[in-house]
Amino acid sequence: MSTPNNVGNDNIDHMTDTRAIAVGENLPGCKKRDPIVVADNVTRSFGGITAVDVEHLEIPRHKITALIGPNGAGKTTLFNLLTGFDTPNSGAWTFEGNNIAGVSSYKVARMGMVRTFQLTKVMGKLTVMENMRLGASKQPGERLSKALFKNIWGAREREITQQAEVLLKKFKLDAKKDDYAASLSGGQRKLLEMARSLMVQPKLVMLDEPMAGVNPALTQSLLDHIKNLKAEGMTVLFVEHDMNMVRHIADWVVVMAEGRIVAEGPPGEVMKDPAVIDAYLGAHHDVDLGDAEGIRELEAELEADEESIVGTDAAGMIAPEAVEAHLEEEEGK
Repeated sequence: MSTPNNVGNDNIDHMTDTRAIAVGENLPGCKKRDPIVVADNVTRSFGGITAVDVEHLEIPRHKITALIGPNGAGKTTLFNLLTGFDTPNSGAWTFEGNNIAGVSSYKVARMGMVRTFQLTKVMGKLTVMENMRLGASKQPGERLSKALFKNIWGAREREITQQAEVLLKKFKLDAKKDDYAASLSGGQRKLLEMARSLMVQPKLVMLDEPMAGVNPALTQSLLDHIKNLKAEGMTVLFVEHDMNMVRHIADWVVVMAEGRIVAEGPPGEVMKDPAVIDAYLGAHHDVDLGDAEGIRELEAELEADEESIVGTDAAGMIAPEAVEAHLEEEEGK
């Protein structure tokens, strides 16, 4: 297995580091220059269905890695295995060079490898601040023998509260700190879960579909926070279906299909891989539908496609003139 190599990394600006991530060719299971997680022969079956069958995978340190693939590809199951929330049929993996196969999820988190969930796991009947305090480690007041003596744990609780206040302000949740978590919107709960995960000062943050169910108004905020994690020296691994988001913020992309790693590489390279296009992205994957020019480009491509109804009398609301009128109206706002 590969071992961490941090020599000379302390003074590197990770936001502008352009060194090659992989050692050699960008192939499925390729070795990385400086991996933080290394997994070998990890398998998980449910009955007769193999959900995960990963021969070799390395997650690059100080990078934002996107894990993509169609529904049922095994992405969340792999997350569960790596973080101790599920037990594999076989396999071994390391974090920072330490074997963590079979280690309990709370111990994995204490080591600096934390995760969020597709469906948020906030404590609705606790306040936002109380949720944040729960995320901290090294709390002497959790022990029954010390819980009755505030002079033992009071100082640590004040430290935790100060740390939580800084994070809540950063995530713009400070005005909600005394509100019950159940009162938060779906997007605010995502922000709270991400902020709470930072209470243990992690080295690797794993995000399972961070944009799922998020109001578009909060999407950019979440994106900025994910990029800030990297700027602060953390490694990010996230599952996402929004390819525009992956294209814009990921340094490295790992593609799963039927439980296996089928492709790896920089976003631009992976999105041109014929196998990935056929299995997951679709023929017009490289068009940015979040941009007016991207929509016009797609209209032009579809109009030239003999099998498309765009450009015919049956086009209706997706006819080029109809789309153009809508875009001009939106741009005029």
